Amino acid sequence: MKVTVKCFSQVKYALKVNQIFLDLEPGQTTADVEEAVRKHATGKLDGISLRIAVNRVYVQEPVVVEDGDEVALIPPVQGG
Repeated sequence: MKVTVKCFSQVKYALKVNQIFLDLEPGQTTADVEEAVRKHATGKLDGISLRIAVNRVYVQEPVVVEDGDEVALIPPVQGG
């Protein structure tokens, strides 16, 4: 199954893209998505906490993602 991962702020800068597409196995969760993105970022996201939204709804705990879901990885808001 395929999910779209929307990248914001530090995630976008680490991956150098606004979004990526991941092929996942049925039953995989938002934790698996985050792990895959962090691995792809090769350490550039170490120490950065991320909020996760699935289909524009924030989730607190890992949830199972479905084919076609949109997962957003949102780092803390930065100001300045």
